[in-house]
Amino acid sequence: MPTTPLLLRALVDDAAVFPPGNSPLPQAVSAHAAHRAAPYGGCVGPLLVPAAAARDLLDQLDTGRWTGADALGVGVVARPGTDPAVLREALAVLGADPRVRVTGAELGWSADWRRLDLPGDLPLALEVPRGGPEQAAAVADIRSSVAEGDAVVAKFRTGPTPAWPWPNEAELAHFLHAVTADPVPFKLTGGLHHAVRGRYTVDGIPEENHGVLDVLVATAAALEGASPAELAGLLAVTDARAVADLVLAWSDDTTRRVRAAFTSYGCCTVTDPLGELAELGLPTTA
Repeated sequence: MPTTPLLLRALVDDAAVFPPGNSPLPQAVSAHAAHRAAPYGGCVGPLLVPAAAARDLLDQLDTGRWTGADALGVGVVARPGTDPAVLREALAVLGADPRVRVTGAELGWSADWRRLDLPGDLPLALEVPRGGPEQAAAVADIRSSVAEGDAVVAKFRTGPTPAWPWPNEAELAHFLHAVTADPVPFKLTGGLHHAVRGRYTVDGIPEENHGVLDVLVATAAALEGASPAELAGLLAVTDARAVADLVLAWSDDTTRRVRAAFTSYGCCTVTDPLGELAELGLPTTA
Protein backbone atom coordinates (compact mmCIF):
# COMPACT_ATOMS: atom_id res chain seq x y z
CA MET A 1 0.00 0.00 0.00
CA PRO A 2 2.68 2.67 0.78
CA THR A 3 4.00 2.36 -2.81
CA THR A 4 0.59 3.23 -4.26
CA PRO A 5 0.19 6.95 -5.05
CA LEU A 6 -2.24 8.69 -2.72
CA LEU A 7 -4.72 9.52 -5.48
CA LEU A 8 -5.70 5.88 -5.99
CA ARG A 9 -4.68 4.40 -2.64
CA ALA A 10 -7.48 2.12 -1.35
CA LEU A 11 -9.89 3.99 -3.62
CA VAL A 12 -11.91 1.00 -4.88
CA ASP A 13 -13.65 -1.25 -2.36
CA ASP A 14 -14.23 -4.77 -3.68
CA ALA A 15 -18.00 -5.19 -3.98
CA ALA A 16 -17.82 -8.35 -6.10
CA VAL A 17 -20.67 -10.14 -4.34
CA PHE A 18 -23.12 -7.27 -4.89
CA PRO A 19 -25.12 -6.51 -8.06
CA PRO A 20 -24.55 -6.38 -10.93
CA GLY A 21 -21.48 -8.59 -10.41
CA ASN A 22 -23.19 -11.03 -8.02
CA SER A 23 -20.05 -13.11 -7.66
CA PRO A 24 -20.49 -16.20 -5.46
CA LEU A 25 -18.69 -15.70 -2.16
CA PRO A 26 -16.06 -18.45 -2.72
CA GLN A 27 -14.96 -16.89 -6.01
CA ALA A 28 -15.08 -13.38 -4.53
CA VAL A 29 -12.73 -14.32 -1.67
CA SER A 30 -10.27 -16.03 -4.01
CA ALA A 31 -10.39 -13.13 -6.48
CA HIS A 32 -9.86 -10.61 -3.68
CA ALA A 33 -6.70 -12.43 -2.63
CA ALA A 34 -5.47 -12.16 -6.23
CA HIS A 35 -6.34 -8.44 -6.36
CA ARG A 36 -4.46 -7.74 -3.15
CA ALA A 37 -1.39 -9.60 -4.43
CA ALA A 38 -1.42 -7.85 -7.82
CA PRO A 39 0.75 -4.80 -8.65
CA TYR A 40 -2.39 -2.64 -8.35
CA GLY A 41 -3.28 -4.17 -4.96
CA GLY A 42 -2.71 -0.95 -3.07
CA CYS A 43 -5.61 0.63 -4.96
CA VAL A 44 -8.03 -1.98 -3.62
CA GLY A 45 -9.83 -1.53 -0.33
CA PRO A 46 -11.60 -4.18 1.74
CA LEU A 47 -13.84 -6.95 0.49
CA LEU A 48 -17.43 -5.82 1.08
CA VAL A 49 -19.63 -8.57 2.49
CA PRO A 50 -23.34 -8.55 3.35
CA ALA A 51 -23.92 -8.76 7.09
CA ALA A 52 -26.08 -11.83 6.54
CA ALA A 53 -23.11 -13.66 4.96
CA ALA A 54 -20.73 -13.36 7.92
CA ARG A 55 -20.74 -17.03 8.87
CA ASP A 56 -20.55 -18.07 5.22
CA LEU A 57 -17.40 -15.95 4.92
CA LEU A 58 -15.77 -17.80 7.80
CA ASP A 59 -16.67 -21.08 6.08
CA GLN A 60 -14.70 -19.90 3.05
CA LEU A 61 -11.70 -19.16 5.23
CA ASP A 62 -11.97 -22.66 6.66
CA THR A 63 -11.64 -24.07 3.14
CA GLY A 64 -8.53 -22.01 2.38
CA ARG A 65 -10.09 -19.58 -0.11
CA TRP A 66 -8.21 -16.68 1.44
CA THR A 67 -4.52 -16.94 0.53
CA GLY A 68 -3.40 -13.48 1.62
CA ALA A 69 -0.43 -13.13 3.93
CA ASP A 70 -2.42 -10.99 6.38
CA ALA A 71 -5.90 -11.08 7.83
CA LEU A 72 -8.70 -10.53 5.32
CA GLY A 73 -9.87 -6.92 5.41
CA VAL A 74 -13.67 -6.83 5.37
CA GLY A 75 -16.32 -4.12 5.27
CA VAL A 76 -19.65 -5.38 6.61
CA VAL A 77 -22.64 -4.03 4.69
CA ALA A 78 -26.22 -3.81 5.87
CA ARG A 79 -28.15 -2.26 3.02
CA PRO A 80 -31.02 0.12 3.91
CA GLY A 81 -33.88 -1.82 5.46
CA THR A 82 -31.68 -4.52 7.03
CA ASP A 83 -32.46 -5.37 10.66
CA PRO A 84 -29.66 -3.77 12.73
CA ALA A 85 -29.49 -6.96 14.80
CA VAL A 86 -28.11 -8.76 11.74
CA LEU A 87 -25.30 -6.21 11.49
CA ARG A 88 -24.49 -6.43 15.20
CA GLU A 89 -24.27 -10.21 15.03
CA ALA A 90 -22.06 -10.12 11.93
CA LEU A 91 -19.65 -7.67 13.56
CA ALA A 92 -19.45 -9.84 16.67
CA VAL A 93 -18.84 -13.03 14.69
CA LEU A 94 -16.21 -11.56 12.37
CA GLY A 95 -14.57 -9.43 15.04
CA ALA A 96 -13.88 -12.54 17.12
CA ASP A 97 -11.95 -14.31 14.33
CA PRO A 98 -8.25 -13.37 14.01
CA ARG A 99 -8.29 -14.28 10.33
CA VAL A 100 -10.54 -11.27 9.67
CA ARG A 101 -9.85 -7.56 10.09
CA VAL A 102 -13.13 -5.65 10.12
CA THR A 103 -12.37 -2.27 8.55
CA GLY A 104 -15.82 -0.76 8.91
CA ALA A 105 -19.57 -1.16 8.64
CA GLU A 106 -22.18 0.30 6.30
CA LEU A 107 -25.90 0.79 6.85
CA GLY A 108 -28.73 3.08 5.92
CA TRP A 109 -28.98 6.36 7.79
CA SER A 110 -31.82 6.78 10.26
CA ALA A 111 -32.37 9.40 12.91
CA ASP A 112 -31.70 6.85 15.67
CA TRP A 113 -28.56 5.22 14.24
CA ARG A 114 -26.57 6.21 17.35
CA ARG A 115 -28.76 3.89 19.43
CA LEU A 116 -27.93 0.78 17.40
CA ASP A 117 -25.27 -0.33 19.89
CA LEU A 118 -22.49 -0.75 17.34
CA PRO A 119 -18.80 -0.77 18.38
CA GLY A 120 -18.00 2.86 19.14
CA ASP A 121 -14.62 2.97 17.41
CA LEU A 122 -15.66 1.20 14.21
CA PRO A 123 -15.60 3.35 11.03
CA LEU A 124 -19.18 3.67 9.83
CA ALA A 125 -20.66 4.65 6.45
CA LEU A 126 -24.27 5.82 6.57
CA GLU A 127 -26.13 5.69 3.26
CA VAL A 128 -28.15 8.88 2.91
CA PRO A 129 -31.58 9.13 1.24
CA ARG A 130 -32.22 10.80 -2.10
CA GLY A 131 -32.37 14.63 -2.10
CA GLY A 132 -34.77 16.82 -0.21
CA PRO A 133 -35.24 17.50 3.50
CA GLU A 134 -34.46 13.92 4.54
CA GLN A 135 -31.06 13.95 2.82
CA ALA A 136 -30.30 17.38 4.27
CA ALA A 137 -31.16 16.07 7.74
CA ALA A 138 -28.95 13.02 7.23
CA VAL A 139 -25.94 15.07 6.06
CA ALA A 140 -26.38 17.54 8.94
CA ASP A 141 -26.58 14.67 11.41
CA ILE A 142 -23.43 13.02 10.02
CA ARG A 143 -21.65 16.39 10.04
CA SER A 144 -22.46 16.76 13.72
CA SER A 145 -21.10 13.28 14.43
CA VAL A 146 -17.88 14.01 12.51
CA ALA A 147 -17.45 17.24 14.49
CA GLU A 148 -17.64 15.17 17.68
CA GLY A 149 -14.73 13.05 16.45
CA ASP A 150 -16.67 10.00 15.23
CA ALA A 151 -15.30 7.99 12.29
CA VAL A 152 -18.46 8.41 10.20
CA VAL A 153 -18.83 9.10 6.47
CA ALA A 154 -21.84 9.80 4.28
CA LYS A 155 -22.55 7.19 1.62
CA PHE A 156 -24.35 7.94 -1.63
CA ARG A 157 -25.50 5.50 -4.31
CA THR A 158 -24.38 6.54 -7.82
CA GLY A 159 -25.78 3.49 -9.60
CA PRO A 160 -29.36 2.31 -10.13
CA THR A 161 -31.23 -0.39 -8.24
CA PRO A 162 -34.83 -1.58 -8.77
CA ALA A 163 -35.89 0.97 -6.14
CA TRP A 164 -33.25 3.66 -6.85
CA PRO A 165 -33.12 5.20 -10.35
CA TRP A 166 -29.76 6.41 -11.63
CA PRO A 167 -29.00 9.86 -10.14
CA ASN A 168 -28.11 12.31 -12.89
CA GLU A 169 -25.37 14.97 -12.81
CA ALA A 170 -27.58 17.51 -11.07
CA GLU A 171 -28.48 15.13 -8.25
CA LEU A 172 -24.92 13.94 -7.68
CA ALA A 173 -23.72 17.55 -7.84
CA HIS A 174 -26.24 18.50 -5.15
CA PHE A 175 -24.87 15.76 -2.88
CA LEU A 176 -21.25 16.76 -3.48
CA HIS A 177 -22.09 20.40 -2.78
CA ALA A 178 -23.87 19.44 0.45
CA VAL A 179 -21.05 17.32 1.87
CA THR A 180 -18.25 19.73 0.96
CA ALA A 181 -19.87 23.03 1.95
CA ASP A 182 -18.84 22.21 5.54
CA PRO A 183 -16.78 19.10 4.87
CA VAL A 184 -18.21 15.67 5.57
CA PRO A 185 -16.17 12.74 4.23
CA PHE A 186 -18.10 10.55 1.83
CA LYS A 187 -17.98 7.32 -0.10
CA LEU A 188 -19.94 6.28 -3.17
CA THR A 189 -21.32 2.98 -4.36
CA GLY A 190 -22.71 1.59 -7.58
CA GLY A 191 -22.20 2.48 -11.20
CA LEU A 192 -18.64 3.82 -11.10
CA HIS A 193 -17.13 1.25 -13.44
CA HIS A 194 -15.42 3.68 -15.81
CA ALA A 195 -12.93 6.52 -15.78
CA VAL A 196 -15.28 9.08 -17.31
CA ARG A 197 -18.96 9.81 -17.76
CA GLY A 198 -20.63 7.90 -20.56
CA ARG A 199 -23.29 5.51 -21.74
CA TYR A 200 -21.98 1.97 -21.38
CA THR A 201 -23.52 -1.42 -22.10
CA VAL A 202 -24.25 -3.53 -19.02
CA ASP A 203 -25.58 -7.05 -19.66
CA GLY A 204 -26.50 -5.94 -23.18
CA ILE A 205 -28.39 -2.87 -22.00
CA PRO A 206 -26.99 0.68 -22.44
CA GLU A 207 -26.80 2.46 -19.08
CA GLU A 208 -25.71 5.91 -17.99
CA ASN A 209 -22.60 5.83 -15.78
CA HIS A 210 -20.78 8.51 -13.86
CA GLY A 211 -16.99 8.55 -14.21
CA VAL A 212 -14.46 8.18 -11.42
CA LEU A 213 -12.30 11.00 -12.77
CA ASP A 214 -15.30 13.29 -13.17
CA VAL A 215 -16.19 12.72 -9.51
CA LEU A 216 -12.61 13.42 -8.41
CA VAL A 217 -12.52 16.67 -10.42
CA ALA A 218 -15.96 17.74 -9.18
CA THR A 219 -14.92 17.02 -5.60
CA ALA A 220 -11.87 19.24 -5.98
CA ALA A 221 -14.08 22.02 -7.39
CA ALA A 222 -16.67 21.58 -4.65
CA LEU A 223 -13.97 21.99 -2.01
CA GLU A 224 -13.12 25.31 -3.66
CA GLY A 225 -16.73 26.50 -3.44
CA ALA A 226 -18.09 25.67 -6.91
CA SER A 227 -21.85 25.92 -7.34
CA PRO A 228 -24.07 22.86 -7.93
CA ALA A 229 -24.51 23.94 -11.56
CA GLU A 230 -20.74 24.12 -12.05
CA LEU A 231 -20.32 20.71 -10.43
CA ALA A 232 -22.98 19.21 -12.68
CA GLY A 233 -21.09 20.54 -15.70
CA LEU A 234 -17.88 18.89 -14.54
CA LEU A 235 -19.67 15.60 -13.89
CA ALA A 236 -20.98 15.64 -17.47
CA VAL A 237 -17.55 15.81 -19.15
CA THR A 238 -16.91 12.77 -21.38
CA ASP A 239 -13.42 13.67 -22.66
CA ALA A 240 -11.24 11.15 -20.83
CA ARG A 241 -7.94 12.71 -21.85
CA ALA A 242 -8.98 16.18 -20.73
CA VAL A 243 -10.22 15.03 -17.33
CA ALA A 244 -7.19 12.80 -16.75
CA ASP A 245 -4.83 15.67 -17.56
CA LEU A 246 -6.59 17.87 -15.01
CA VAL A 247 -6.09 15.27 -12.29
CA LEU A 248 -2.49 14.56 -13.29
CA ALA A 249 -1.71 18.26 -12.88
CA TRP A 250 -2.90 18.37 -9.26
CA SER A 251 -0.54 19.36 -6.48
CA ASP A 252 0.02 16.94 -3.62
CA ASP A 253 -2.06 19.21 -1.41
CA THR A 254 -5.04 19.06 -3.78
CA THR A 255 -4.77 15.28 -3.95
CA ARG A 256 -4.71 14.98 -0.17
CA ARG A 257 -7.73 17.25 0.23
CA VAL A 258 -9.76 15.42 -2.40
CA ARG A 259 -9.03 11.97 -0.99
CA ALA A 260 -9.74 13.13 2.56
CA ALA A 261 -13.19 14.10 1.28
CA PHE A 262 -13.81 11.25 -1.21
CA THR A 263 -12.66 8.27 0.85
CA SER A 264 -13.54 5.35 -1.46
CA TYR A 265 -16.24 3.77 -3.57
CA GLY A 266 -17.60 0.26 -3.96
CA CYS A 267 -17.29 -1.48 -7.34
CA CYS A 268 -18.10 -5.08 -8.22
CA THR A 269 -15.35 -5.30 -10.87
CA VAL A 270 -12.38 -3.44 -9.45
CA THR A 271 -10.14 -4.04 -12.45
CA ASP A 272 -12.50 -2.18 -14.83
CA PRO A 273 -11.90 1.35 -13.53
CA LEU A 274 -8.30 0.65 -12.50
CA GLY A 275 -7.42 -0.59 -15.99
CA GLU A 276 -8.91 2.48 -17.64
CA LEU A 277 -7.18 4.80 -15.18
CA ALA A 278 -3.83 3.13 -15.84
CA GLU A 279 -4.31 3.48 -19.59
CA LEU A 280 -4.83 7.21 -19.07
CA GLY A 281 -1.50 7.49 -17.25
CA LEU A 282 -2.69 7.51 -13.65
CA PRO A 283 -0.18 5.26 -11.86
CA THR A 284 -1.43 2.45 -9.65
CA THR A 285 2.07 1.90 -8.22
CA ALA A 286 4.97 4.26 -7.54
